[in-house]
Amino acid sequence: MRMRRDLIFILTVAAISASGRAQEIQRLDPSLDQLVAPNARLERIADGFNKWTEGPVWTNQGTLLFAEIPANNIDEWVPGQGAHVFMHRSGYEGSTPFKGPEPGSNGMTIDADGRVTVAGHARRNVWRLESLSPNAQITVLADLYQGKKLNSPNDLVYKSDGSLYFTDPPYGLPTQSDNDPAKEVQINGVYRIPAARQQKPGRQPDREKLQLVIKDLGRPNGIAFSPDEKFLYIAESGRKVWLRYRVRPDGSVSDGVLFLDPSSDKAPGGPDGLRVDEKGNLYGSGPGGVWIISRAGKHLGTIKVPEIVSNVAWGDEDHKTLYITASTSIYRIRLKIPGASFTKGSETGSR
Repeated sequence: MRMRRDLIFILTVAAISASGRAQEIQRLDPSLDQLVAPNARLERIADGFNKWTEGPVWTNQGTLLFAEIPANNIDEWVPGQGAHVFMHRSGYEGSTPFKGPEPGSNGMTIDADGRVTVAGHARRNVWRLESLSPNAQITVLADLYQGKKLNSPNDLVYKSDGSLYFTDPPYGLPTQSDNDPAKEVQINGVYRIPAARQQKPGRQPDREKLQLVIKDLGRPNGIAFSPDEKFLYIAESGRKVWLRYRVRPDGSVSDGVLFLDPSSDKAPGGPDGLRVDEKGNLYGSGPGGVWIISRAGKHLGTIKVPEIVSNVAWGDEDHKTLYITASTSIYRIRLKIPGASFTKGSETGSR
């Protein structure tokens, strides 16, 4: 009976689409109605950016920060006012022109104190703004592993104990390859910074304490915790799959398994940034837009986006708006459920 009901549901959605109504939501499972209202619509709120926007985060001041990577900018979108450059040279700071395609910073998140933490990407470190100002004091949280420069930190997430996890593929290096002459660490790892939130402003990182928690991935990218922090999710953009790891009490991870493989969908885009709602559903960039995935790993539906999606973030006062960064534009859509919240620490780009 369940198979028959699911088939009827999919055929009904297809009929609605064929009738000429705009179908911005691909509904593959009836349970999606609990997350996305039937009248939910995708809205483009800003456009005209330089090739690739990334790393959105909603600030405690009610604005959206996002990375404009090829322009080496962090931009800020203010409701009712639009977008402007918040910080130039957010990534590469060298005196000679950058020789690669992605000189900027990348993913961002907020700690429990409301401070923005940035994956430096072409800056090759992880850093924190001590206040929401482009001229604020910057605290470097990680830059070296065993005395060697990191590749190009890509995305990051806090755990409720104040530790910070981040991915480190080579996309911010000039050639974006594993044989780039500037590459010093010969793996593309996932790292943990113990007590990152508690690091004093301006103090140098305790480099001996940086922990490598995953070392066998090709291109680790987006990263998020389940609401109960029992699982860590990784978007592997090399294999173009989502992975799930069990989180141990000491902060290390184990038992990595394939969570979902979207390769059968040939639409443009793939696993990159991701976030989690309060019920444990995942929202990740994927083929054709934002994939909504149940905590059991079932593809519930897709928010169709007319550009390749890079990342997402929860925003607005109730945190029920999903903000989406895509190739040259920023989008948003209202949902029925808020993003996950970690009251003792931070969350995956949420409140």
